[in-house]
Amino acid sequence: MLSLQLPPELEDRLQRLAQATGRSTTFYVTQAIALHLDDIEDLSIAEQRLLDIRAGNSQPIPLEHVVHGLKRR
Repeated sequence: MLSLQLPPELEDRLQRLAQATGRSTTFYVTQAIALHLDDIEDLSIAEQRLLDIRAGNSQPIPLEHVVHGLKRR
């Protein structure tokens, strides 16, 4: 179970959308999280990778290797 407090303006928008569509506010909150959670997780991984590269603990992967599926040397 998750409890969430939204800023009043977001809560109002969410309530209006739910009323206009006949869906629950929970439905829309779940949809929003599902749509964006992958992106947030990817960003977190990328930020950690950048910190590792800057600290010298990891090497960057050349774009050419990413685009063409080449293996690291």
